[in-house]
Amino acid sequence: MKQITLLLLLMLFRLSSLAQGWPADYEGVMLQGFYWDSFSETSWTNLQAQADEIAPYFQLVWVPQSGWCNTDRNMMGYTPVYYFNQKSSFGSEVQLRSMIAAFKQRGTGVIADVVINHRENMGRNGSWVDYPAETYNGQTYQMLPSDICLNDDDGKTAEWASQHGVSLSENNDTGEGWPGCRDLDHKSPNVQECVKAYLKFLLEDIGYTGFRYDMVKGFYASFIADYNTYAQPAFSVGEYWDSTNKIRQWVNNSKGYVSDKPTSAAFDFQFRYRMRDAVNSRDWRNLGYDEKPLSADNNYKRYAVTFVENHDTEKRSNGDEQDPIRTDTLAANAYLLAMPGTPCIFYTHWQDNRYAIKQMILARRLAGITNTSASQQKASTQHYYAAATTGKQGTLLCVVGDTPQNYNVSKTQYTEILSGKGYRYCLSRSANTVWMDVPDGIYAAPLKVKLTAASTLSEASIVYTLDGSEPTAESSQLTSGAILNIESSCTLRAGILSGGKVTGVQQREYKIFQPHDITLHVCSDVTWTGMTFYVWDNANKQLSGNWPGKRVNTTKTIEGKRWYYQTYELTSPDQYLNLVVSTTSGNKQTVDITGLRSDSYLCITGTQDAGKYMVEDQTTEKETGIKAMFNNSAINTPLKGERGSGLSSLNSQSVYDLSGRKVNSQFIIHNSQLKKDIYIINGKKKTAP
Repeated sequence: MKQITLLLLLMLFRLSSLAQGWPADYEGVMLQGFYWDSFSETSWTNLQAQADEIAPYFQLVWVPQSGWCNTDRNMMGYTPVYYFNQKSSFGSEVQLRSMIAAFKQRGTGVIADVVINHRENMGRNGSWVDYPAETYNGQTYQMLPSDICLNDDDGKTAEWASQHGVSLSENNDTGEGWPGCRDLDHKSPNVQECVKAYLKFLLEDIGYTGFRYDMVKGFYASFIADYNTYAQPAFSVGEYWDSTNKIRQWVNNSKGYVSDKPTSAAFDFQFRYRMRDAVNSRDWRNLGYDEKPLSADNNYKRYAVTFVENHDTEKRSNGDEQDPIRTDTLAANAYLLAMPGTPCIFYTHWQDNRYAIKQMILARRLAGITNTSASQQKASTQHYYAAATTGKQGTLLCVVGDTPQNYNVSKTQYTEILSGKGYRYCLSRSANTVWMDVPDGIYAAPLKVKLTAASTLSEASIVYTLDGSEPTAESSQLTSGAILNIESSCTLRAGILSGGKVTGVQQREYKIFQPHDITLHVCSDVTWTGMTFYVWDNANKQLSGNWPGKRVNTTKTIEGKRWYYQTYELTSPDQYLNLVVSTTSGNKQTVDITGLRSDSYLCITGTQDAGKYMVEDQTTEKETGIKAMFNNSAINTPLKGERGSGLSSLNSQSVYDLSGRKVNSQFIIHNSQLKKDIYIINGKKKTAP
């Protein structure tokens, strides 16, 4: 009996230790990957196409509720009908899974929008209370009229139920009501069973990393504790739209029934209100006025997800003002990214200011700021506000306002590294590191990169390399503030040299884009009559005419299989192609294939999604002639980060540079080795020695 009790205690301890709401000392930044009615812009396929650019800067991406809502009027997903049918206005379940997997492969988790306060009915025969029966893993889940709160919709639902001989729950709502749908009674064992199965499905089957709970004011926080303890999300954040005191109380009430730790973080609404008031009133003292945000409380900043705009506050149209920040979005995001808490960047801000926000995130990382870092107000005036946040590597001083340059920064303590309209970033000299003022990326022309030293070391200088090697005392040197001309693609590494030692090394990867061709190859495992390619780019420019596109007659045979192919030119670093393949008659077509930036081999399978044929990417397996061309026995130098026998392990794999150009045959055959650079090999970044 004692052994059984001990085992149970250990199991409960494991559950409680995992359900900790939000990691402490967390350095990640989150992206809200949508805005209101962004069905096309942030469809699952379009988000996946942006994964290469988003993932290096954001560790989490929050997406809309992804279940089927049964009707076009519920397109944003906040009136859910189905739990286990993951078809939505943003894409199919197959596309959802593919998008989540693409981000996961790049080290970024996707956060599900979980709407369980309320649920829409099926809408059949005028009923208010009919819910679908859904079978998952052999078990059928269905909510009943008795799962609806007795006082739903101020008693209107009970009145309707009485007239139709239907019985609701005997329990009233445990939180605030919402008249748009039927409020669920979370005291109901059936509701709990359905919700728990749904949450497990999202995490363990679909592949989500965590949850954003919608409208948690609608039911007791203790139910969140129960659901999170059961499902074990890595991240959980609740939308509790209220004062800091009430948000703090909600976080407290989310504590698990075994653990004394909260099982969920919460959005920091007071942080947002302060910024809105400062911007819209043109008085930056508002950042220090009134009630302090959750992120300013040392006991709760770990659980604060900070933001300055979201889909409920943005300006949607002239007739739907909401509650937007009207100007100074750069300043707002600079302050957001320099403060403790976990910052959540709004998608439209990211799209409008990607270059600047990338730099702000890199500055946050350089200082080592986390969600629990300490921050101190340095100045508060009508025209500017200053705060210093101390991270693991240094202190980042942020000044925002109408005249941030008027704040007198101590040059003996800080070095200015970044500035723009309405903001300044200064890094403490004690960080002893280097700032490079151009973020990683692919650029259309040669670059001028300014290198700035933030250092207290005596007689310090900057040393750097352009081939990815570690800088040493013998490397090229320059003084702080010097401009480095980047004429060709390179990996820039730079550090502080003092007393013969190099410290604080930082790295950037730059690719200078050159227009080049890519070839799209398509074969089919099912019988198709001819092949027609409909191709468009991310600017919606049609590259093969109007639908259904251009019939493709060029073919090649690889290992007994016929491949249809067509070549297209990429003309800018941001450009990518999208493809739909159909039969000549047009009665069969594939799903949308998006985000194509390099030679691709795509095979049409017999599996269909909503009547459209799925496609398997066989690019790494089917490069034409690669096996025959990779027979040089002299190729045996290992790649950094690549296990196995070195470059000889590249047989039958694709090798691309960071501009998307295939380089296999040119470098391997003519040079017997890859020149020193960063390459994409089998979908992963590798450095050739």
